[in-house]
Order: sequence, then C-alpha cells, then structure tokens
Amino acid sequence: MDTAALLDQTNIELGDGGSLFLSFVLAMMIFAVALGLRPSNFAFFKKDPKHFLAGAFAQLLGLPLLTLILVHILDPAPSLALGMILVSCCPGGNVSNIMALFARANTALSVSMTATSSLAAAFLTPISILFWSSLYAPTNNLLTTIDFNPVNFLIQSMFILALPICAGMLIAWKYPRHAMRLQKPLAMISGGALILIIVATFYQFRHLVPQFGALIVPLVMIHNLAAFALGYTSGLVTKADIPTRRALTIEVGIQNSGLGFVLLVTQLAGLGGAAAITAFWGLWHIVAGLTIVGLFRYSDKRTGRVHV
Repeated sequence: MDTAALLDQTNIELGDGGSLFLSFVLAMMIFAVALGLRPSNFAFFKKDPKHFLAGAFAQLLGLPLLTLILVHILDPAPSLALGMILVSCCPGGNVSNIMALFARANTALSVSMTATSSLAAAFLTPISILFWSSLYAPTNNLLTTIDFNPVNFLIQSMFILALPICAGMLIAWKYPRHAMRLQKPLAMISGGALILIIVATFYQFRHLVPQFGALIVPLVMIHNLAAFALGYTSGLVTKADIPTRRALTIEVGIQNSGLGFVLLVTQLAGLGGAAAITAFWGLWHIVAGLTIVGLFRYSDKRTGRVHV
C-alpha cells in the first residue's frame, strides 16, 4: 500500500469520551474568543469598509476558492485535500493580532478581521466545509466512505460553535468585567489542552511521520504561502497603505487550524491525512508568519520607514 492510500485509510480514534472532551475544549476556546468580542472590534466596517471587506472576502471566500484550485493542480491524496479545505474554511487565528503588532501593521484592522471571522465561523465554517469539499470529487467521494451525515455534521458543529459564541458575547455584553477576567485563563487552558492533544496524537502515530512527512510538508508550505500571497494581493487591489497590506497579509495567512483539527476528529472520523495537514499547519503558519514579520521589520530598517 502506498503512503497516500495509507493516509486515507488511517483514522484517529479517541473514543466517545475523548471526542466529548475534545468538543468541550473546542467550545471553551470559542467561548473564550467570544468573551473578548466588543463592538469596537467591528468598527472598521464603518470606518474603512473597503479594506475590511476586501480582507473578509479574501479570508472567507478567496482562500477556499484558491485552495480548491490548488488541490486540482497538486492532486494530493483525498484526505490531504480534505485537510487543506478544512483549514481554508477556518477563521483567522488570534496569534495574527500579535504578529500584526510586531510587524508594525494595521493592528486595529487585524483585530477587526479576527473578530469577524471568529463570529462568522459559528455559522459559516461547517457550511463552507461541506460546500467546498463537495466541489472536489476525491474529497466528496471520501466523505461517502466514512458514513458521513451532512445534516448531523451541520447540527453538531453549529451547536459546538454557535452556542459558546452566543453565550460568550452575552456575558461580555452583560458582565464585561467578569468577561475580561475569564477570557485569558480560559483561552490559556483550552489552548494548552488542544496543544497537548495534538502532540499526543502525533506521538501515537509517530511511526507514520517518516512516511508521510514528504507528502505533507510541501503541501502545507505551498498552501500557507498562497494564503499569505492572497492577503497581500487583496491589499494591492484596494490600494491599501503599507501597514494595512501587512495586516491583510498576516490575517489571511494565519488560520485557526486547531478548529479544523477538532472538527475533523470529532465530526469527520479523524481521517489521518487531513489530521496531519491541520496539525502541521498549526505549527508551520507560526514559523512562516514570524518569518514574514522579520522581513517586514528588515524592510523598515533598510528603507528607514517607521509605521505608527
């Protein structure tokens, strides 16, 4: 059996208890994000809608479309293609806001885009996964082999995502002080738990790493580079200034792949290739993002520019 076929037939099984715990961790992550949402996070929609809408379009629609084009060109194993599509349908990662700050980018726009994509994820991510996966025959066929029920997937995923978002926003609105106190510890606990689960999963399947690494690493690097390029291009299209282009670049290139990993393991039978893509994405986009931040800082030093 070749490596691609082995990946398609490998499943990460946590059992009912493990899946329930992982769903709880995801709900806690989403809840923590919602506790930090404020009306000011969406101010860019009124203040400077052109760049905001361009970034939102690139992240919510452009990246999945670009991913669909990439899987047609690169022709990866179906489970790997599913992992790429999953990541492209996830919201932006909160670490993008920190990177935007270090890169002297438009941090306010970065925060607005992260907040928007996180809020939209509760309703759009499950639908996007189904829609874009159905447009690529290998992933569509793969989902039929795992006794996949689209209706149950939508109901369960939206329940896991939408309920914590609504509860977190309600608490942030009614009890803002309590929300501020709760957000950081909950985010740290849930994030730490997710990292431990991913590391433990990698350890469990460590014997496969030498075999599938050559397939996964190039795919993730190409996919992530394309995402950064898409963000930068959206800034060029709207004739944005340098800080805004940087924010768009980072925001579209940094995705909450941890969300994709959890949805995969709890709702999509834990397909091995897709799990490997989402897990490695979580590591690589940090490395690539920090590299881009360094390049931006070097450019400032070389040209003598200072962005406020």
